[in-house]
Amino acid sequence: MKITEQILAYLDEHNYATGKELADLFGISRQALNKHIQTLIQSRLVIKEGVTKGVQYQLARSRRSRKRSAFKHRFLLHGLEEHRVFERVLVQLNLKQTLRKNVSDILQFAFTEMLNNAIDHSQSEYCDIQVFLDPFTCSFVIRDFGIGIFHSISQKRNLGDEQLAVGELIKGKTTTAPEQHSGEGIFFTSKCGDEFILDSHGLALIFENRKNDVFLREKRYRQGSEVRFTITRNSRRELKSVFQTYAPRSFDYRFERTQVAVSLFDREYLSRSEARRLLTGLDKFKAVILDFKRVRIIGRGFIDEVFRIYPQTHPGMSIQPVNVSPVIQSMIDAVVDNKK
Repeated sequence: MKITEQILAYLDEHNYATGKELADLFGISRQALNKHIQTLIQSRLVIKEGVTKGVQYQLARSRRSRKRSAFKHRFLLHGLEEHRVFERVLVQLNLKQTLRKNVSDILQFAFTEMLNNAIDHSQSEYCDIQVFLDPFTCSFVIRDFGIGIFHSISQKRNLGDEQLAVGELIKGKTTTAPEQHSGEGIFFTSKCGDEFILDSHGLALIFENRKNDVFLREKRYRQGSEVRFTITRNSRRELKSVFQTYAPRSFDYRFERTQVAVSLFDREYLSRSEARRLLTGLDKFKAVILDFKRVRIIGRGFIDEVFRIYPQTHPGMSIQPVNVSPVIQSMIDAVVDNKK
């Protein structure tokens, strides 16, 4: 897909974007971006709003009015079968003929996993389902009106805080019904689309895979849970490659590798207690990737707990830090080397 087409797809999904945001997203200079933007503006596909640093771009109204296919329905959850619902979506939107197989496979996996979660865990009487297909993207929204996913995890694990429940959820293998579910569905769904959002009560957990980023936002209170999933129609992502990343052959294809965004709740980690909270639940894995993107500073006690004591008490587990600043890496090296 050309850069101009990618810009149109991004604006169609996100409504507005700044020049810096678009340049960073596509990995090009602002000068190169401006050439593409000017082409779209001259073609009356994009309009510019604001001045100087406040400039934002959005699709022209004529572009936004382009018809898109949609499936919308409210379902009673009792006795509902997720694969039957997806079959209806396939037929109504003609997805077998309009989507590439790799995209269709990802959509089916994500949709059925998220609808199954609503059926089994939401405690809601019904849910609203929307599936959209436009020239650039395919997306779905599943909204229930039940207990709320973060509240459910917090309550059943006695965490006392929905933000702590978010922290547990992103690690993978987190479920409120271990006898029925492995807890892998949300983790893998969050990795296989372009954007995945879990919105419940006052929190929205957002996975932006095009930017390799995950973050948490406080929002207006929402009863129950809403899941939003988007993938571009020309995506080359393969479902099997997502599974192989975290359930590789070396682990007998079991989900034994996970990745944790350390900065999800804070940019500074100093104490051993913070380290222990971060490490809670990770003993279920053989390999842990700790993403330190945006983390500004970590303390010696935190480093010692994570990189020396924890591996000693969990032999056979590897902990790999990524996106580590030179300053933090030097601190890690100093503490670990000094303790050898």
